[in-house]
Amino acid sequence: MNNFTHKIYLLTEDDQKYQQLLEQAQLTDLEITTNKSEATILLAAPPKAVGMLEIFPKLEWIQSVYAGVDALIPDLTSNSIELTNVKGIFGQLIAEYVLGFTLQHYRHFQDYKANQEQQIWSPKPYSSLADKRMLILGTGSIGSYLANSAHSLGLSVSGVNSRGIPVKNAKFDAIYRIQELPAALQEADIVVNTLPDTPATQKLLNHQTLAHCHNVLLFNVGRGSAIDEQALLDAIQHQQVEHAFLGVFEVEPLEKNHPFWHNSAITVTPHIAALSFPEQVIDIFKDNYQRWRDGFQLANSVDIEKGY
Repeated sequence: MNNFTHKIYLLTEDDQKYQQLLEQAQLTDLEITTNKSEATILLAAPPKAVGMLEIFPKLEWIQSVYAGVDALIPDLTSNSIELTNVKGIFGQLIAEYVLGFTLQHYRHFQDYKANQEQQIWSPKPYSSLADKRMLILGTGSIGSYLANSAHSLGLSVSGVNSRGIPVKNAKFDAIYRIQELPAALQEADIVVNTLPDTPATQKLLNHQTLAHCHNVLLFNVGRGSAIDEQALLDAIQHQQVEHAFLGVFEVEPLEKNHPFWHNSAITVTPHIAALSFPEQVIDIFKDNYQRWRDGFQLANSVDIEKGY
C-alpha cells in the first residue's frame, strides 16, 4: 500500500468539519477528493451511501462514521469492499442517556418541575437504584460500559449474549444465553437493548418475550427493529412495561401519526442517545488509515454476513 496516493471522498452530515479535521491530520499519501470515480476510500454515514456504491468504481474501503452499518450491508454482499465502523466511543453517551432517564424516573424529577410551575409542595416517595436490577441485551463495548457505570451506582447488572460467555473487565453479575431471555426478563426492573440489527435480533422483544416482564423500564438504544411496536403498546397496557424510553425506531423520523407520540408511558427521542463526534471518528480513522497504508488488518472490521 506504500508509495500510493489514496483518495478519500466524504459523504457525511458534516463534510466541512470532517474535511477540516482531515486536513489538520495531514495523513501521509491521503488526498481528499470530490470526484467519486477516483475515490479509493469513502468516509460515510451509511444511509447516505445506500445505492451509490456503483458510482465509486475504485472504492476499496468504507469507514462508517456510525457504529450501525445495517443500511449498507445489502449493497456490500456481492463485492470485496472492506467496511469498518466506529466502536468504543459510545459507551459513555449511552450510559448517560440510560442512567439519566432512569434517575429521572425513579426520583420523579419531571413531577417536581411541573409542581414548581404551579407552586405545589408535594414530596413523593421514591426508591434507590441500589434496589434495582438491570438487564442489558448485548455485552459488547456499549453494554459493558453501561454495566460498569450502572454497577457503580449500586445496581445489580445482568447481560444477555449469544453464548452466555462472561465478559472480561465488565461488571456483570450474571450472563444469560439469548435462549434464556425469558428467564432473564423475569428478574429485571430495567431492560436495555444495545443489540445490532441482525436476523436473530429482529422483533426479539415481542409479545412472547415481553410477557415475562413485570412493570419494567425498557430502553432501546440498539436498533428499532429489535422491538415489535404493537407488542410494546400491548405490554404497556398489561403493565409488563411501566415506561419505554426509545432512542431508535423502525422508520425514522417517526411518522406524525405514530401512536408512540401521544402515549404517556413512552418517551421518544430522535436518535440522539449517542452521537458520532467527528473528532472521535477521525481519531479512529487515523489509526485505521495507518494500518491500511502498512498493509495490516483494519480495526473494527464488519462481518458482512453477520451484519456487525
